[in-house]
Amino acid sequence: MSAAYFAGGCFWCITPVFREQKGVLSVTAGYAGGNEPNPTYEAVKHGLTHHRETIRVEYDPDRIPYSALLDLYLWSVDPYDGGGQFIDRGASYTLAIYWTDQAQYRQAKDALNALSDADPRPVCIALEPFRSFYPAEEAHQNYDLKHPSEFARELAISGRSDRKKER
Repeated sequence: MSAAYFAGGCFWCITPVFREQKGVLSVTAGYAGGNEPNPTYEAVKHGLTHHRETIRVEYDPDRIPYSALLDLYLWSVDPYDGGGQFIDRGASYTLAIYWTDQAQYRQAKDALNALSDADPRPVCIALEPFRSFYPAEEAHQNYDLKHPSEFARELAISGRSDRKKER
């Protein structure tokens, strides 16, 4: 088993994109990128920490390679939006790839370079070494399964549901 960490805006919205993939064993919503221990949803959401909403994707690299997870991540976000994602604004909703080893770093760097080569707009995805991950409170885990109608409204309002239809 391996792990990948992606900050992709609202963790509620990006979790099901990964959870539905063959070879993905689990997806956990949480917080990464800051130095503050044990952050809470309210503190992160209101910018009281330096953490971003992040997901941990545990996967079997023999069934789904890291490069496929990167492709899925880049499809799921707007890599040119530096102020957040879709309707979620602020630093805690900005994008980041947290790499855990040199192989992940090289693949992520290559993917970001390919985006830069394909579009003149600046890519707004931080590429940072993984330091720590704090799982979010239970209410935020698998939110889409626990609250399907609320989640559907969130996707529709955010514009992410249109992106999902494109895939």
